[in-house]
Amino acid sequence: MNFDYTDKVKTLQARLIAFMDEHIYPNEKRFFQEIADNRAKGNAWVPTKLIEELKPLARKAGLWNLFLPHSKRAPEGLSNLEYAPLCEIMGRVPFAAEVFNCSAPDTGNMETFERYASEALKDQWLEPLLRGEIRSAFLMTEPEVASSDATNIQTRIERDGDHYVINGRKWWSSGAGDPRCAVYIVMGKTDPEAPRHSQQSMIIVPANSPGVTVMRPLSVFGYDDAPHGHMEVDLKNVRVPVGNLLLGEGRGFEIAQGRLGPGRIHHCMRTIGAAERAMELMVKRLNSRVAFGKPVSAQGVWHERLADGRIMIEQARLLTLKAAYMMDTVGNKIARTEIAMIKVIAPNMACQIIDWAIQAHGGGGVSDDFPLAYAYANQRTLRLADGPDEVHRNAIAKLELARHISTAPQDVEMPVTRGS
Repeated sequence: MNFDYTDKVKTLQARLIAFMDEHIYPNEKRFFQEIADNRAKGNAWVPTKLIEELKPLARKAGLWNLFLPHSKRAPEGLSNLEYAPLCEIMGRVPFAAEVFNCSAPDTGNMETFERYASEALKDQWLEPLLRGEIRSAFLMTEPEVASSDATNIQTRIERDGDHYVINGRKWWSSGAGDPRCAVYIVMGKTDPEAPRHSQQSMIIVPANSPGVTVMRPLSVFGYDDAPHGHMEVDLKNVRVPVGNLLLGEGRGFEIAQGRLGPGRIHHCMRTIGAAERAMELMVKRLNSRVAFGKPVSAQGVWHERLADGRIMIEQARLLTLKAAYMMDTVGNKIARTEIAMIKVIAPNMACQIIDWAIQAHGGGGVSDDFPLAYAYANQRTLRLADGPDEVHRNAIAKLELARHISTAPQDVEMPVTRGS
């Protein structure tokens, strides 16, 4: 086993860190201030000038579309293991990934187009996504059912001649608030009478299709994440060509499993980046403050928390990198236990470390003067996005039981949840 990054990755890390130091960290306040100014003018749902200014610089630096492996349309794409440490660096700042065209849900959607869409659909949607000209959303979760079990989804996709007609209500449609969001990937039922995991399909829906209504933005612990947003979307008699269906009727679960693995690597490594940033801020704060006659960093409880935090980060990183390695070498199906485990360990770890960092900052920690409150909201939400902890723990337990009884591991049902 080799626990060192390749020279290629080290070079990209150095280039990315330099870009972050020069362009991202100095502009954090400007990013959020620009959104606040837009909100004060009456519309927060407009692209930020900052991101658009930085995108050409990222392309020029060779830090563009790094996430998409094995694609002729994005030859710069890296393997999961190569991309993972870069994702960690981007995760230190919430908006950084978009600068490099590596933000969710576009990454997962682009991978879905690459793997499962026709060449015509790739030309129409994948190419402008790869150029960073448009954004996209993934519509899966529904307000009326427990969407942690994707077989509950009620949205209907019904064949009508040369078209499919879509009816349903979705929410937590991340990215659908952005005015540049031009296309949705929608999961729904084509045949409610089919076997349980063959009822669902995925279909491409242009965001400007008649019958599509973005109802409202949903807030996350009070944050609306404008201009990205998490929207409730109504689909009423939306008609799209038959050719927009991905892979065929009843193949939705197959597609979901194919796209979810890489997205979870991305999420978890960004989470580790957020935890590292919180550790850094915590240490600086502890060293700069005096309480009860000595530096706060000299108080024994903080020694325990710093030690535990470092252990937790290293554990999560090693497991996530192992999952990425397995996905590259033996495939998502064999790596499914590791993929499920990282989805549990990473956000739980980050939530704890960010909570300690907030505690170290006192009242400042829950304000917007520091990035910790927003980081906590994001990481706590990640324990629900891509499926709740309970669903993943249940799958891990079933696989563990299968190792010791007659049930074959391949027969264990894995969760299909909201995509990244």
